[in-house]
Amino acid sequence: MLWDALTLQLGYNATLVAIGATLLGISAGVTGTFLFLRKRALVSDAISHATLPGVCLAFMALVAFGGDGRNLIGLLVGSAISAWVGLLCMNWLTRHTRLAEDAAIGAVLSVFFGFGVVLLTVIQTMGVGRQAGLEGFLLGSTAGMLWADALVIAIGGAATLLLVMIIRRPMTMVAFDPEYAAARGLPVHRIDLAMMGLVMAVTVVGLKIVGLILIVALLIIPPVTARFWTERSDRVVLLAGISGGLSGFLGAGISASAPNLPTGPIIVLVSFGSFALSLLFAPVRGVLAAVLRHLRFQRRVHIRQGLLALAQGQKIYEPLTIRLLRRAGIVRADGVATDEGKARAAKALRDEKRWEFVRADQAHEATAALYDGLRDIETVLTRDQIAEIDRRIGGPQEVMP
Repeated sequence: MLWDALTLQLGYNATLVAIGATLLGISAGVTGTFLFLRKRALVSDAISHATLPGVCLAFMALVAFGGDGRNLIGLLVGSAISAWVGLLCMNWLTRHTRLAEDAAIGAVLSVFFGFGVVLLTVIQTMGVGRQAGLEGFLLGSTAGMLWADALVIAIGGAATLLLVMIIRRPMTMVAFDPEYAAARGLPVHRIDLAMMGLVMAVTVVGLKIVGLILIVALLIIPPVTARFWTERSDRVVLLAGISGGLSGFLGAGISASAPNLPTGPIIVLVSFGSFALSLLFAPVRGVLAAVLRHLRFQRRVHIRQGLLALAQGQKIYEPLTIRLLRRAGIVRADGVATDEGKARAAKALRDEKRWEFVRADQAHEATAALYDGLRDIETVLTRDQIAEIDRRIGGPQEVMP
């Protein structure tokens, strides 16, 4: 069943939803990257919640003029206007009052969402289609998606993606260093508005599939997931788009194979699954990589301390140190140093004396700053420099019996 859904064999509606969710995921991942890099992730939360009054007012206006209150284009236009008003309110509060950005976001989010809930209650009492399925805009609703709906979502997502590609360079510069961007003559405030406007567009387009509450996850989780895998901004954008697209496609497929599961929440859970895998297994920034680095560091510290103890004839009591020294062939089972162990111990002690000389000599101040107790001195000094240091501190010192 799941394979049929992933190969688009479950029928017309399931195919429409899968394609629409994939395009939305790509657009959301790419667009949300710039918001994430700008450290304004919660702005998407305020924008998404600000769409609810617009949806309700658009429905009421369409009904008042004798139209179909369920017209998707009309509802999306209303939500876009409402979200833009919320965005302007948040921007005004941040720029012209003492409120911090997080406080402005909280104020706009709560007021607009509360107003939207009140309007939903009013619509219930109108007697015209009751809520008319408007509650589906909260968590998404794809069961009744038509070709026209999918076309609107696809065109909106593609247009947003195109705009992002056109202005990605100034947005990247503003996201990383707004002061430098301003010094280069870029209109930082306008670029910020354009960035948030693109987020608003993705939010509005995604209302039908994942809803105004869950679209925030699709804007933020893919960029965070991508960030675990690379340090380059262009690759983060690419990987975020891929992650978002795969999440949308897989989530839609899982939902289609189990009709009782809602599409929007499943897409978000799939996106979270990719985030969790990246968090654990990313090669550089993942938890597993961090644990392995810690274990390697711990091993180096224990071996280094064990070598210094051997060189000075001190008894080693730490079980882990003894075990690591035996495994490295430095000591025998009875704790006596091997020939290789004696040589390495002598070198470790010699390197410590060299480092002591380097740290005491102002001529080597820059080199001394690199000392961490583990770094090989050969990696920072030339052979001639080391030979000169050896000449000053005296001949090599053997391992004490």
